[in-house]
Amino acid sequence: MVAETHVSSVTDFNALSRLKTRAGANDPAAIRDAARQFEAMFLQMMLKSMRDASNVLAESRDRTYEEMFDQQVALELAQRESLGMADLLLRQIDARSESAPDAGLSRLNNEVGVAAMPGTSGLSSRRRSNFVPADAGDFVSTIWPLARKSGESLGVDPRAIVAQAALETGWGSQLIRDQSGVSGNNLFGIKADERWSGERIAVSTLEYEGTRFVPQQAQFRAYATLAEGFDGSAQFLRTEPRYLQALQQGADPQAFARELQQAGYATDPQYASKIEDILSSDRFESLLEQAEAAK
Repeated sequence: MVAETHVSSVTDFNALSRLKTRAGANDPAAIRDAARQFEAMFLQMMLKSMRDASNVLAESRDRTYEEMFDQQVALELAQRESLGMADLLLRQIDARSESAPDAGLSRLNNEVGVAAMPGTSGLSSRRRSNFVPADAGDFVSTIWPLARKSGESLGVDPRAIVAQAALETGWGSQLIRDQSGVSGNNLFGIKADERWSGERIAVSTLEYEGTRFVPQQAQFRAYATLAEGFDGSAQFLRTEPRYLQALQQGADPQAFARELQQAGYATDPQYASKIEDILSSDRFESLLEQAEAAK
């Protein structure tokens, strides 16, 4: 009788062990199940990022059971509804298996390393300042002076700038970082297209297409310092005609957020409402008051 490799629970350690053994023996079915596990890991990271970003109060509490729930949901979604990542990994493995004698889980690990690990080009990460906020309060107090300066140059309420940065980065916990873990100082998720000649960081991201989020590999701008990142964001908004209406509404943070979404700043259909939730929270106002008092 063939041992079962399907993992139905995040606490099923025996099934995970059997899966590793069979995948290492180049069992095709086990390799497919392992690919599903990697897809589940990606989904779990997505759910955690969504929780962090939508946590408008930024409160500190034990999230052990929340994380276990997210892991279980991600596992079940990967088993029932594929995002396509598992199939992509398997196609890559099959394409290389003819010339690569080592197979099984080692090949799958190599493919995931290529797909999920960020990369850098241009300036060395050692020349970039590494922003590692201790908590939401540290995040807000650090960027508040930069948001005020940027807001003055754009005619935008700095509270809207801080709220957008909080959403984009999960209050500083989900910063765009290179493979060395150094921050790209890009707090606003600005991608690096053909017009960008500076450093880039490639990371796995999710873009909303149609009715669902789709995993993609995207290139983002990287800046030497937080100040340069804020200046770069201001320049980006100022020179893109489609954001003119948003800047004209800059004195109203909620209207600014709505106009950003209307102009296509983000693919998330709830982007503006999430910023508005942050802006309207008492915790956000408290953090701004603390930042203002600390300057």
